[in-house]
Parts: sequence; C-alpha cells; structure tokens
Amino acid sequence: MSVRVVGLLCPTSDRRDFAGDDTAALASLLARTAGMADGPRLIGSAAQASPARFEDDLRERRGCLLEAGGQVEDALREGDRPVLVAASCSVCTTTIPAVLRERPDTVVLWLDAHGDFNTPDTTPSAYLGGMCLAAACGVWDDGLGAEPKLDPAQIVFHGVRDLDAAERDLLDGFAVEILEHPSQVLDAVRGRPVFVHLDLDVLDPELLPTEFPAAGGLTDGALKQLLRDVCREAELVGAEIASFAAPDRLALCAAAAGPLAEA
Repeated sequence: MSVRVVGLLCPTSDRRDFAGDDTAALASLLARTAGMADGPRLIGSAAQASPARFEDDLRERRGCLLEAGGQVEDALREGDRPVLVAASCSVCTTTIPAVLRERPDTVVLWLDAHGDFNTPDTTPSAYLGGMCLAAACGVWDDGLGAEPKLDPAQIVFHGVRDLDAAERDLLDGFAVEILEHPSQVLDAVRGRPVFVHLDLDVLDPELLPTEFPAAGGLTDGALKQLLRDVCREAELVGAEIASFAAPDRLALCAAAAGPLAEA
C-alpha cells in the first residue's frame, strides 16, 4: 500500500492566521518520509483566521471540511493509505465517516490532550474543534451530512487529560475509557484496522508549545514508539495529524509522527 500525504491548507476552525503554512511544512517532511517524490498533495490556500462560533465555522468552512473527508475517501478507494495534515481537529467530522464508509470495522485511536466530545449544549467555548469527535459519533448534528457515524465503542483514547466536566459525563455515559498505558492501547487495537487521529498537543507542552496546552503529555520518543508498535500490531488504515503550530519544532514533530507515513 502506498502512502498518500495530503496537506489541507484551507481553514476549518483555525484560530491562527495562515496556519496552513505550518501544515504545508509538516506535510512536506512527512511526504519525504513516505517516499513521495513529488511532495504532498496540497489542498486549498492558507488564509487569515476568523475566530467564530461553531455555527459560523460550519457554514463558512463547509467546503474545506467536506474536502478533508473527500481526500481521505479518494485515497482509500484508490488503494492508498491517507495521511491528512490539517490545522485543526475539526476535519474528523468528515474524515472518520469517510473511513467508515470503506472500512466500517475500523477503530479510531484518538491521541489528543482533549476529548473534543462537547456538544452545543455542553461546550464552554462554542469552538468546533472541541466538539468534532462528538459530531463524528452523531451525538449532535453538525449539518455536514457525513455518514456513517462512529460508534463510541470504536474509540480508543490515549493521552487525553483535559476534559470539561459535562464532556466527561458524556464520555462516561458511552463507557469510553482513557487508556493510560501503551500496553493497554496495543491490546485494544491488536489485529484490528485502525485510523489514527493525532493531535500534536498530546505531546508535553514543554516539548511542543500548542494553542491549547495541557500539562503533562507524552514525550516525542514515547509517541514515536507507540506509533511504531501500533503499526506493527494493527492494520493502519490511515491517519490525520492536527495542531502543528511551532515551526521551530518541525523536525521533532515529523520524526515523532513519522511511523504513520512510512510505507
């Protein structure tokens, strides 16, 4: 299976001006890891951010969000492994359904400091990026029409350490556990098809400054080893990588996420 690295430069729910420029830089290094001689496939253009409520992002960034899912689906249908690089986690609203259309038995390994499992009724920020996984699970209707929805039982959480109280209650209601040890993660995914969602804020903020830092987190070495082990023990269907916002840590992030792009 060939690896197809895609950089989604157009804004989704970005909170930084021209965040797509950092996305392009990371996608280029990962494409080199994947052996893509012509570089990554770059979609859209970087632009100024326009901080908005989730309803505004869903309306104004609809095309970019749908494009994210379309790129993942195209790669899978053409026999490639997609590795999508984007500025925000909001892409999962369409990428996860795209994966499930092709591989409905896929497990989503959610490596993120945050659960992103709020809803319009629980969110303290009205930020789409903090609600996107719940939308992908059909807990609330984002209006994008991406189907099928993910069963929360297919989520494997690791590195999640910053949850709002109501968000935690929702996850508890679906019996979604946060796995603390890498061996638990490997037991959960072994022999199964896996789509990896990697928000780089899963790393310790002392190693990687991020927009929404949460104390603690993984080291870059621990993340790289975990991804290597996941690729060995499970069938890697594809991946998405979000929230790269530190150009001076480009090499560190590319190396840590590198196993996802290796053929």
